[in-house]
Amino acid sequence: MADLDRRLLEEGLATMASSQERTGDLWHAHYGAGAIAAYFWVRENHLTALAAGSITAEAKAMLRQHGTRPAQTVLPDECMPLELAEARIADALERTIGELHWVGHQAIYGAISLKAIRELEGWGTAQEIEQIAQLIESFERTIPGRSWMNTTVKEIRHMSLEEKDGFPDIQKPMELSRLILEELGAFSTIYQAEAHHDLIGHMLTYGHALNILYELGYPALFSKGIPPFLKMVKALRLSRNVDATQAGATLQSPVDMLPLQQAERSRALPHELEYWLTDRRCRNWYEGHVFKFPFSFYHHAKNGEPEPEIWENFRYIIA
Repeated sequence: MADLDRRLLEEGLATMASSQERTGDLWHAHYGAGAIAAYFWVRENHLTALAAGSITAEAKAMLRQHGTRPAQTVLPDECMPLELAEARIADALERTIGELHWVGHQAIYGAISLKAIRELEGWGTAQEIEQIAQLIESFERTIPGRSWMNTTVKEIRHMSLEEKDGFPDIQKPMELSRLILEELGAFSTIYQAEAHHDLIGHMLTYGHALNILYELGYPALFSKGIPPFLKMVKALRLSRNVDATQAGATLQSPVDMLPLQQAERSRALPHELEYWLTDRRCRNWYEGHVFKFPFSFYHHAKNGEPEPEIWENFRYIIA
């Protein structure tokens, strides 16, 4: 990619670092993570020049609206050494990655930050790295997530993994990707509710974050993150075959309500130019997920060679 496109990494990291200070919450960082995902999705996949250019242009437009441009160019001697920056972020992940917090966003933010900083061969002042680390640590002792079908936050907190769950022994990224693809393909219907559509999408990104950590040389963090990830998958299985008309279906959510409505199906896939001809700005780039969900799915697809029904279900995640 051109040097100019590396600004997606720099501005993405700056947006993540400043998000809490600017907004007082954990979620504005989505836009920075989305920009970083756009960069790596283009870089790591064989896309046409038109599709790649559209993705990059959309990510830059998103940052113009929601990003934080670095106030000034940081001189090399002002940049925190790469090893120290990685160590601080890895320490924040070590504190938080062993529990299910907000469907894995501490892992998602941490992994994509580390990947971007490694790509840039170092980035940010000590203050900016500390801001990212504190963003990750802010997830400590937070809830598993706010929207669930056929279960509750309390039940998930007390949920344990059992042999009858049938989860494989996961030691490597390829094994995790294959499980994720199998789980995605097993849903008979994908509903628009945050407790379904979004949770399935975050199954893709959460698992991908763990794989990124392994690939960056953090196998212990990968392993520590597997049990809480599987807990989320186990909770999702409770809604795998939900019938929207089923009287016994339950929904715990501050943003959705019954009856459920099926998610919209995307006619085009994100590697096709047609996908980017749709106005993504009117939906606010889905807070960066328009880049994050495809980046993660295509990563898993390279590891697992998904069957047609898996690709079909993916269309309901990215419309």
